[in-house]
Amino acid sequence: MASKTKVISIISVCVVLILAAFIYFKFYFVFGEGVKAGELNYLVHKGYVFKTYEGKMIQTGFRGQKAGTIQSYEFEFSVVNKELAEELMRSSGKTLELHYKEYLGALPWRGFSKFVVDSIVAVDDDIRVGDF
Repeated sequence: MASKTKVISIISVCVVLILAAFIYFKFYFVFGEGVKAGELNYLVHKGYVFKTYEGKMIQTGFRGQKAGTIQSYEFEFSVVNKELAEELMRSSGKTLELHYKEYLGALPWRGFSKFVVDSIVAVDDDIRVGDF
């Protein structure tokens, strides 16, 4: 009997550890991070139970030469920090460079997106054609 309970407890500990590792890598492990630039389209505070800040940025760029290639020019993201979200709301319509972290899964209290913006790298108020 003692060996049976010992085997069950070892299997239980292994299952708990595997489940904890899965949850960590799915929701807390930073898969990638980088900077995206574009015009901030909107940032809203929404949600039924968990109110989160969700935004969309329109990126500038050129379509690929090959027919059938699809490139997204929209960057949808979440913001966790309230002060950062308020600063982004004041910057709506401006060209921004945003630093983000990419997770493998979204959590309801962190936002709807896998991309979470954590800082503003640069704000460009007046973009004029020819300023390159």
